[in-house]
Amino acid sequence: MIDQSGGQNGMFWLSGSQQFHLMRDISESLAGRVAVLKLGGISQGEELGRSDDGVFSPSAPMPASGRFAGMAELFARIHRGGYPALVSGKVKNLERFFGSYVGTYVERDVRDLAKVSDEERFLKFIRAVAARTGQLLNLSDLSRDVGITVPTAKDWLGILKASNLVYLLQPYSRNVTSRIVKTPKLYFTDTGLCCYLLGWDSPKTLMNGAMAGAMLETFVVGELLKRYWNCGKEPRLYFYRDRVGVEIDILIERNGVLEPVEVKRNTNPGLSDIKSFKKVAGLGFPMSRGAVVCPTELPLPLTSDVSVIPAAAI
Repeated sequence: MIDQSGGQNGMFWLSGSQQFHLMRDISESLAGRVAVLKLGGISQGEELGRSDDGVFSPSAPMPASGRFAGMAELFARIHRGGYPALVSGKVKNLERFFGSYVGTYVERDVRDLAKVSDEERFLKFIRAVAARTGQLLNLSDLSRDVGITVPTAKDWLGILKASNLVYLLQPYSRNVTSRIVKTPKLYFTDTGLCCYLLGWDSPKTLMNGAMAGAMLETFVVGELLKRYWNCGKEPRLYFYRDRVGVEIDILIERNGVLEPVEVKRNTNPGLSDIKSFKKVAGLGFPMSRGAVVCPTELPLPLTSDVSVIPAAAI
């Protein structure tokens, strides 16, 4: 029908919650005739009705909003996550929703995809991954904690990646220095699911708990990913860390230039929070305007080339 119509676009839309069978069972490549779009959960911009028509940039003007969500409201969003049924308010019981989600995911999708024989151990593996969100990937540590081999941990992590539950943020490297860490950082793509798996039962306990910083960073990375995916683009996101302790949480690459972003739970960041920006620029990396993203309610200048940006504005 598409061929007979002369190639009119948009005649058919196929949607689904996971892509395992979609890409596996298509008998033709459909090259040049089909576009595959990856969609995450509902982004902040979508929820608030903003017209986010492009990816985030520290140099772009902030959306007109007056004051943005403060610490308590922001962590309520983080704790809830971005699944449409929860964002819309159609489903209000988070524990029941996520419990059912995990159960059907493990019992249906994973069983079909990977023939995992020990479902309890696989669920333990998912929880171990959730506990490491925002950290460097360490397969040996993961496998030891769960009681599986490193090759099995690698295979199971591949399942979580294929089902879009986790994202591996790659380190940025131009071979400028051999001190750069080459290991990716691990992030859960939905903070609500991550909170459920780790037993954070309220936004308040999360906000005041030991993982508040890691979960905020996970949330910001997830929002940036959604902005890329919603534009039909592949993420141009990286991080920087070297073996002497210099680190930048996120590097946004745009036209060969890097925009550095630090994520801080502190609502009043200072110059000490961006000291790595100059150190990395001094290594020859092409750096542009940067930002510190935190739970502040108003965007403010920190220096002439670094802004403090509300996490709720991402």
